[in-house]
Amino acid sequence: MKKYKFLMIVATLAGSIFMASCGDDFLTAAPTEQQEAGGPATEGAILSNLGSAYQILLFDSYAGGNYNAVLLMSDLRSDDLFKGGGDAGDQGQLYKLSQFTSTAAETLNGLWDNYFKGLARCNNVIIACDNAVNVNPDKLEQYRAEAHFLRAYYVHLLWKYWGNIPYFEQPLVTPPYMTKQLSADEIYKEIMEDIDFACTEGKLQMKTSGTNLGRVSRAAALMLKARVVLYQKDNTRYAEITNDMATIIKSTEFSLMDDFGTIWADENEFCKESIFESNQLPEGKTWGESWQGFGTNLPAFISPNDLKDAAGIFKGGWGFAPVRQAAYNMYEEGDTRRAGSINAWPKGTYASRFQDTGLFQRKYAAREGYNPPPGDVDLNYANNLRIFRYSETLLNYAELVKIQGQAEAGVSAQDCLDKVRKRAFGADKPIPATAANIKLERRREFLGEGMRFWDLVRWGDAPSILTENNAAFNSVRTFEDWKKHLPIPQLEIEKTKGTEYELKQNNGWQ
Repeated sequence: MKKYKFLMIVATLAGSIFMASCGDDFLTAAPTEQQEAGGPATEGAILSNLGSAYQILLFDSYAGGNYNAVLLMSDLRSDDLFKGGGDAGDQGQLYKLSQFTSTAAETLNGLWDNYFKGLARCNNVIIACDNAVNVNPDKLEQYRAEAHFLRAYYVHLLWKYWGNIPYFEQPLVTPPYMTKQLSADEIYKEIMEDIDFACTEGKLQMKTSGTNLGRVSRAAALMLKARVVLYQKDNTRYAEITNDMATIIKSTEFSLMDDFGTIWADENEFCKESIFESNQLPEGKTWGESWQGFGTNLPAFISPNDLKDAAGIFKGGWGFAPVRQAAYNMYEEGDTRRAGSINAWPKGTYASRFQDTGLFQRKYAAREGYNPPPGDVDLNYANNLRIFRYSETLLNYAELVKIQGQAEAGVSAQDCLDKVRKRAFGADKPIPATAANIKLERRREFLGEGMRFWDLVRWGDAPSILTENNAAFNSVRTFEDWKKHLPIPQLEIEKTKGTEYELKQNNGWQ
C-alpha cells in the first residue's frame, strides 16, 4: 500500500504544530514554526513548516464544514456535470454555483479559507528558509522552490476563482491584521514570480521518486506555469511554455499509461504518467474536526446513492455531480476514455436523486477497500487527486503550436495528439490537429479533472457553450465573462469594512 512518506515524517516532526494554526483566519494565520518568529530555523523547523504547507492539498474536499473539492467546484460550472444531490437546496450554494447565480452569502467559503491558509503556511516556510542555520545549501534551495510552487499553486486557485484578492508575504501580526486587495493582473505577476523561482533549473528534480514521491518536481512547476500563462492569455510567454512542454517531453521521464481506465486505481498512484498528485490516506478526518487527517470526501460525494454493484468494485455515496448525457455522447465508438471516465448504472441499481442521468464519474468514484474502518469512512477515501498528468503536457504542446501559433520546439504537435488518441483507442486513430479537434480531445481526456470550465473561459467559448435553457434538468443559466470570478464571501467583506483595507466586491455580484 502507498505511503506519503514525506508528509508522515514531517507530521511526526511537527506534532501538534499542524493544529496550532489550522483554525486561524487567513488574515491572522500564525506562523507554524517552533522557533521564535524571525529567529534562526533548523532544518527540522523548515520541514515542519513545509509539511504543514503540503497538508493543505489534503483539505480541499471537506474542511471547516464545507464540501468544496476543488476539481468538482470547477467542473460544476462546465457542460459536463449537473449538481445533483437530494434536490436544488441540498448544498444549495453549489446549485447556485452551477447556475452562475452565486451570492456573497452563498459562495465557496471553504476554498477561500483553505487556500488562504495555504498562502500563510507557505510564507512561513520561506521565512524559515531565510533564517536557516546549518542547512545544506542545495537542500535549502529545494525547500524554497517547493514552498514557492505551493504558494503559486494555492494563490493561482484563489486567482482563478476570485480574481481580485488580498495578498501578503509576511505574517500579519499587528492590528488590524489585514492587507491590501490586489487586482487579478497584479496577482498574476505575484504568481509568476513564484513559479519562475520554482522552475529555475537545478532547484528541483525533473521527476521525484522513492521517498520523495508526492513532493514537487520541476515538471510540476513547468506544468503550473503553462496553466497560469494560458489562462491569463499572456502570449508574451507562449514561446517559453511551448519550450517547457517540449522539455518535459524530451526528458523521457514521463509516458502515457497503456490502459486509461487504470490510472486512478490505488496501485497506479505515482505511475509513469503522473507529474504531480496529492496523496490521500484513509485516516484522520472526522466530522467533528475537519482540519486534520489525510483522506478525501470526494468519492463519497460523487458516487450514486445506495449503489448495489454486483461486481463488488464500487460503493455508494451521496449522488452529487451526475455526468450529462451530452458528455457521455461526445466519445467516439471504441474510445476507452468513456468507460474509464463514466460509470453508466442501470435503473434499479441505485437510488435516483436530483438531476439524475444514470451516469456518474468513475475516476474518483468510491471503491471498496479505499476507506477501511475505523473512522468516518465517507471523509477518508484514499483516492489520490492527479493534479498534473503527462497527457496534459502533450495536449498543451499541441494547442500552443496548432491553436496559438507557436513554432515547434523539436517535437511534433501532430504526434502529441496522435499519442493521446492511440492510448484512448488501443491503436492508431489519428485526426488532424485542428483547433476544434484539440479542444474536443481535452474535454474527452480530462472529464471530472477540473479543467473544462477554465478551458472554455480562456478560449472565449464559455458564453455560447455554457448558456442554456434545460428546464428538464433544472438548469437554466446564462454565462457572461464577468461571472468567471465568484463573489467574495460576505463575511470577509464585513471584516474589512471601514478600514483602509476594505475589500471591494467583484463587479456584478452582490
